[in-house]
Amino acid sequence: MAILGTINPLLTVGWNGDAGWRLQEYVQRGGYKALRRIIEEKIPAAQVIDEVKKSGLRGRGGAGFPTGLKWSFMPKGEGEKYIVCNTDEGEPGTFKDRDILRNNPHAVIEGMVIAGYAVGAARGYNYIHGEIWDLYKRFEEALDEARAAGFVGKNILGSGFDFELNAHHGYGAYVCGEESALLESIEGKKGQPRFKPPFPAAVGLYNKPTTINNTETFSAVPFVLNMGADAYLAIGKQNNAGTKLFSVSGHVNRPGNYEIPLGTPFAALLELAGGVRGGRKLKAVIPGGSSAPVLPAEIIMDCTLDYDAISKAGSMLGSGAVIVMDETTCMVRALERLSYFYHEESCGQCTPCREGTRWLYEIVHRIEHGKGRPGDVDLLRGLTTNIMGRTICALGDAASMPVQGFLKHYRDEFEYHIEHGKCLVPPEVQRAGSTFFKATV
Repeated sequence: MAILGTINPLLTVGWNGDAGWRLQEYVQRGGYKALRRIIEEKIPAAQVIDEVKKSGLRGRGGAGFPTGLKWSFMPKGEGEKYIVCNTDEGEPGTFKDRDILRNNPHAVIEGMVIAGYAVGAARGYNYIHGEIWDLYKRFEEALDEARAAGFVGKNILGSGFDFELNAHHGYGAYVCGEESALLESIEGKKGQPRFKPPFPAAVGLYNKPTTINNTETFSAVPFVLNMGADAYLAIGKQNNAGTKLFSVSGHVNRPGNYEIPLGTPFAALLELAGGVRGGRKLKAVIPGGSSAPVLPAEIIMDCTLDYDAISKAGSMLGSGAVIVMDETTCMVRALERLSYFYHEESCGQCTPCREGTRWLYEIVHRIEHGKGRPGDVDLLRGLTTNIMGRTICALGDAASMPVQGFLKHYRDEFEYHIEHGKCLVPPEVQRAGSTFFKATV
């Protein structure tokens, strides 16, 4: 998917998948200027962290945790430490990070090197999703360019600062997007989450202090430092600074990635994406990737796209993956597809998730296929309550929250399926749309 539109672009300036990703073009756009200034002016590491803190940059991977604050958790002083970039982009509906690697890999590299300088780490890894091999190779090419130019490796720019960076290829497991499972995978183990605490800042990769951020987060760091924290804060809204990439898919005329300031009205993003396909009526939107609770049109159309507003509306901004559904969508069928994904992707380590995701899928599956039973809706809600908060990682929650959201807003469709053995949305209306979830999820 390409970048199709922007408002106040930062990350996407000069993006050209065929040539703009090269080192020469990145430097011409001001690339590595922030790293060079930090090194040449010998800016203290603590000052770099303070500037990132002041900017209000929040993690772009889903949780929205303040980036500078996370960096400050790393222990001070010498010792083996690591920087890890999470490019294991497996959340259905999310495809922004792969476009960053396609169009601007040097921004990720520069951001990771700066992070290494700030926390005192000498090595980093970019964990790249297993199903985007072409972009893994592109990132490796960009790394070779950066090493040859002296931006990565030993004695960076003659400063005495060392930072070696490598790419690590995953194998497509959704659970490896969870930071501790990702670390296990880098270490050559089965990708399963660890108990917390301890947290990675204390005991991370190879049991050493580790800072983990998302691809988009690292790519934003050079822009934050070049323009200054105050200027970055001025973009977006309070507690939601800067721009963000939103992956828009589903029933829109122009699916793709869009960079807009946080706090932009959803209606503006929908307009950028060409509106609802075929001129049909908007029915619902999943605003933050498949694990975020769905919001009906009447709620989302009054929302701005930022962490606080979406949370207040009853969902999550998450990864910024916006899945649009029009009036032809059968909500039972949509949830069946989502539930199947989480059932398949559970690593099986925790019983509530391993067994619970299977039960969720089986119940929704029988409802969709005309075999629903009285009480199934309440049974689904009870199952989600018994899964959430009872697993090592958040995959159980990720499987449960969509179920809760669909039942909260579209319970009538599920009950109609159970009572009549068919969908509330007429077959001819469904045929007018598409089963986009089969391609999206």
